[in-house]
Amino acid sequence: MKKISKVLIANRGEIALRIIRACKELEINSVAIFSEVDVEGIWVRKADECYPIMGDPIKAYLDYSVIISIAKKAGCDAIHPGYGFLSENADFAQACQDNGIIFIGPKPEHIELFGDKMASKVAMKKVGVPVLEGTDEPVKDIHEGEKIAREIGFPVIIKAAFGGGGRGMRIVKLEKDFKDMYESATNESMKYFGRDEVFIEKYVENPRHIEIQIIADKYGNVLHLGERDCSIQRRHQKVIEIAPSPRLNNETRKELYRIATKAMFKLGYESVGTVEFLVDEQNNIYFIEMNTRVQVEHPVTETITGVDIIQRMIEIAEGDKLQFLQEEVQFRGYAIEFRINAENPQKNFMPGTGTVSKYLTPGGPGVRIDTSIYSGYKVPANYDSMIGKLIVWSLTWEGAVKKAKRALDEFYIEGFPTNIPLHREIVRDADFIAGTFNTSYLDKKMDIFKLHSEDNMKKEEEKIANIVKLMETINNNKIKVKH
Repeated sequence: MKKISKVLIANRGEIALRIIRACKELEINSVAIFSEVDVEGIWVRKADECYPIMGDPIKAYLDYSVIISIAKKAGCDAIHPGYGFLSENADFAQACQDNGIIFIGPKPEHIELFGDKMASKVAMKKVGVPVLEGTDEPVKDIHEGEKIAREIGFPVIIKAAFGGGGRGMRIVKLEKDFKDMYESATNESMKYFGRDEVFIEKYVENPRHIEIQIIADKYGNVLHLGERDCSIQRRHQKVIEIAPSPRLNNETRKELYRIATKAMFKLGYESVGTVEFLVDEQNNIYFIEMNTRVQVEHPVTETITGVDIIQRMIEIAEGDKLQFLQEEVQFRGYAIEFRINAENPQKNFMPGTGTVSKYLTPGGPGVRIDTSIYSGYKVPANYDSMIGKLIVWSLTWEGAVKKAKRALDEFYIEGFPTNIPLHREIVRDADFIAGTFNTSYLDKKMDIFKLHSEDNMKKEEEKIANIVKLMETINNNKIKVKH
C-alpha cells in the first residue's frame, strides 16, 4: 500500500486536534472540516486546510457523502474518523473504500459486527470469550422482554442493541419497574441511534469496568497495550479512566490480556480497538462490548507505554507491520485521565455552555492536557459536554493521586460550570485513594461530595489584591522597607 500523504479528519474538538498533531509528526498534511458553529475551533486553525459544511451543526459531521466529496476534492488519500460521529459506521468505512480512500480504522465487516451488540456477543462466545447470560437476538416487544427478564432473574439490564455511551441503557432491579424502564430505554435508543431494538442480560452488581487496548496489523499480529479501569462513571458514561487498574490482581489481569488478544486474532481484527469487560467481586470476567475506534481515554495508555496510538492507527492503515513485539511493550507507572465536562454536577450533570472568560491550566512533569478550548472560546450547545481531558502520570499510584490533587487545584475555567469540583472531591476520597471503587462508586458518593469547595483561584486573587494594596501603601507613604 502507498504511504498516506493527506488525511481528512472527520471530527471536531480535542480529538480532531489530537489527530492533526499526530499527522504533523508523521509529516502528513491534515484537512479539517467544521460546522457553522465551529468556525472558531482551534483544530480549524491548526489544520493545513479546512472546509466548512453548512447547515445543521450535527449533520455536518454525519453526512459522509459530503465528507467523502470534500476529501476527494482536497486530494486526501485517507480519512480518520476519531471517536463518536461516524467512527463506528460500517457504511461510512465501506464508502471510503469504494471511493478509493483509506479508512483509518478497522475493516467495515468488523465495525458492523461489533456495532451489533448481540451479534458481537455471539461471535465472542464462539471464540471462547465469557459473556453474561441474556438474549442473543433483539427483544420483539415489551411482553417478551418481561418474560425473558423473569427467566434470567432480576436485576437485569436493558441495552440498546445499536449504540453506546450509556444511551438506551436501563437497570431494572424490580419486576414492577420493568415496563417503565423498557419504554424509557427503547425511546432513548430511537432518539440517539434511530433504532429501538434492545437486548436484555443479567445485571452484575458492583463490578469493575475493565477494558483492554488492542492493536493489530494486517498480517495477523495482535498485541495488547494493557488495561484501563473505567469504573468511575455517571449515568453509564465514563468520568475517570486509569491505567493500569490499581486493584486488579495479576492472575485476572493476565487472563483478560489472553482472552482479548486471542479473540481478536481469531476474528482477524485490524487497527486499534478496545475490548470491554465487567469483572465482578469474585473476579469473574464477562465481555460487554468491543469498540472499533480510538477511545476517549487512549492518552492514559499512551502515557504508561510511550506508544502513540493515533500514529500507529495511521501506519497500520498504510499497511505497515507492528513495530514491536508484545514482550517489547514496557509498562511504567500509573496514569489517570479526568474528563473535563461543561456540566453542573449539582444539577444532575446538566450540560452548560458559555464563553471561556478565564482559563488557567496546570503543568509540570507528568501533566498532559488534551483540549480544544482557549480563553475567549465559546462552547457550542450542539455537542457532547466534554471540553477536554486532564491526564496525570507518576511512577506509583500514590504519586499519581497526589499529582492529580495538585493539577486539579491549579485547573481553572470560568464562564460556565464544569465538573472540576467533582474531580477535586474524588481525588480526596478515601476509597479512591485506596483504589477500592467499582461502577456504583459515584452513585454512592454523590450525596456526600460537597461540590462547592472554593477554588484556589479566589484565594490567589485575594492574595494578589492584598499585596497590591500593600505596595500602594508603601509607595504612597514613602515607607522605607528594609530587606
